[in-house]
Amino acid sequence: MRMREATETFDSLWEYCTNHGRALPRDWQKLYDLLHNKRQKPSGGWIPSLPIILAAWHATMPIEKQLRFKEHIQWASDQNQLAEIGSYLRSLPEDQWYHFGEF
Repeated sequence: MRMREATETFDSLWEYCTNHGRALPRDWQKLYDLLHNKRQKPSGGWIPSLPIILAAWHATMPIEKQLRFKEHIQWASDQNQLAEIGSYLRSLPEDQWYHFGEF
């Protein structure tokens, strides 16, 4: 695992996150909480954008949720957190992922 952590790239992690019909982690908020350097904009929104959960969950299409999740992976890349975030996501059992067709 050490070698993978040292060589994790956005593309390698995104490929893993989309293999086998995976769309996003069930505990998306936990992933978001791990991200560094989040900040609130004067308008009240957040950078990066918050996960699409709670009331917003039912008002958005699955692809919109996955694109927001992808934004979070990109944020991790920009913050030099790919090894940490990749290790967390790769440790999740398959039943801790939403798959397309499940939501």
